[in-house]
Amino acid sequence: MAMKISNSYNQRKILFTLAYELKQRTFMIATEIENLKYPIGKFLPPREYSEKMFDEWIQTIEELPKKLRKAIQHLNDEQLDTPYRDGGWTVRQVVHHLADSHMNAYIRFKLAMTEDLPTVKPYFEDRWAELEDAKHGPVEISLNLLEALHKRWVYFLRTLNDDDLKRKFHHPETKKDNELRLILALYSWHSKHHLAHITTFAERKRWRTEN
Repeated sequence: MAMKISNSYNQRKILFTLAYELKQRTFMIATEIENLKYPIGKFLPPREYSEKMFDEWIQTIEELPKKLRKAIQHLNDEQLDTPYRDGGWTVRQVVHHLADSHMNAYIRFKLAMTEDLPTVKPYFEDRWAELEDAKHGPVEISLNLLEALHKRWVYFLRTLNDDDLKRKFHHPETKKDNELRLILALYSWHSKHHLAHITTFAERKRWRTEN
């Protein structure tokens, strides 16, 4: 009888240990996936704003094209066509997505500055990324586009004052009215977010990114 109780206890102990290890393993995998998706963390809306923050966000947007070009300058087509994570976009798609997304953002800023609470048009970024130009187009096209776009965007951003940055547009998908200063913070984060997808992936692969 004592033997049966001991065996039953040991079996429960083993099952408990296995369940605990499985839970820990699942948690570790989920954490790893989250880190690959958000290498710099998820976007957190600022609780307050300052002139210094505006300047830093604009500078981040200004520096993206140069940093992006540097990050992929030595990558060949095979590397560019490698997903940065399982189920994720390829490096090439990330580059083209940045051009697509930031063109839309620039237009939204202009709409908010010239209309009273305009409603912007959402778009399916995942579908855009599956179009042929995003999947197979030369990255140089989007690099050149981003360089020109960001020069124009940054010049424009530096003409805005505090009241301008409080202007809003309405997003029908989220059903929210978004202040431009929040969107400025978002696209500063967005620039770092996707750049980090590429740089951290290249580091994991030990690909050459420096001269």
